[in-house]
Amino acid sequence: MTNAVTFKILEDIARDLSGSEITFPTFLDITFQVRSALKDPNLSVEQLAKLVGAEPLMSAKIIRMANSVALNPSGREIADVKSAIVRVGMEAVRTVSFAVAMEQLLKSKQMQPFEGLSQRLWEHTSHVAALCRVLARKLAKINGDEAMFTGLVHDLGVFYLMSRAANFPELVNDKAELHALLVGWHDNIGHALLSALGSPESVLEAVRDHETDREITAVGNLSDVLFVANKIANRTSCWRDPELDGPVDTSMLDTLFDAETLAEIIEESEEEVLSLKAALGG
Repeated sequence: MTNAVTFKILEDIARDLSGSEITFPTFLDITFQVRSALKDPNLSVEQLAKLVGAEPLMSAKIIRMANSVALNPSGREIADVKSAIVRVGMEAVRTVSFAVAMEQLLKSKQMQPFEGLSQRLWEHTSHVAALCRVLARKLAKINGDEAMFTGLVHDLGVFYLMSRAANFPELVNDKAELHALLVGWHDNIGHALLSALGSPESVLEAVRDHETDREITAVGNLSDVLFVANKIANRTSCWRDPELDGPVDTSMLDTLFDAETLAEIIEESEEEVLSLKAALGG
């Protein structure tokens, strides 16, 4: 019975994502608006501030991020959205819009049956985003903000699948089948959603392949960064249920890093997690 429900959910999602006019789930509304605005090469800070200002939660988070220790070493506080966007950069608004969307979904009434899973998922997401920033800066020498954004959205497919599964009580009550659905399909569905939202190809490739085991001898690009960050986070804060899925194989980390280097990366990322949570208020 539940297998039929799983098939129906996947069939519905495939139909939704294959159409020319994609209907995004409600929790992604603000993200879609921001994405559309940022595609305009002539977008001004004033125009973006007006869009952000219409969403109180997002406004508060942008201002909080601008006043975080990482972005405000001088201690001079900002109280308006426009000045906050100037300080954090227009692309940071994209990151915050996704954080707001995910937080609103996880706190919604429909997600109450998934409370434990939701908490583990958000904790895992925060750690992957922070680890991506550290690895990008420390090893790959690529844009840390883009890497953090990629870490933040890498499990978007899990959030989306949970929002769809919430409408089917028989699936909610079948933890094994639900877990299999989330684990087996979240990377492909996350890739499809982000593609529809117009994300850069480098982000799409990284999200699509972040669960695909492969040999890595050096962390050199965004896909490597996300893959390794996800492996590390699966050691320290995994969202999967080990009783239903077994532990994630993270042995490649011991080949890639010596114990001291890995410990340094994890320690540095813990500081980033705290900074990220303080900035996003999560």
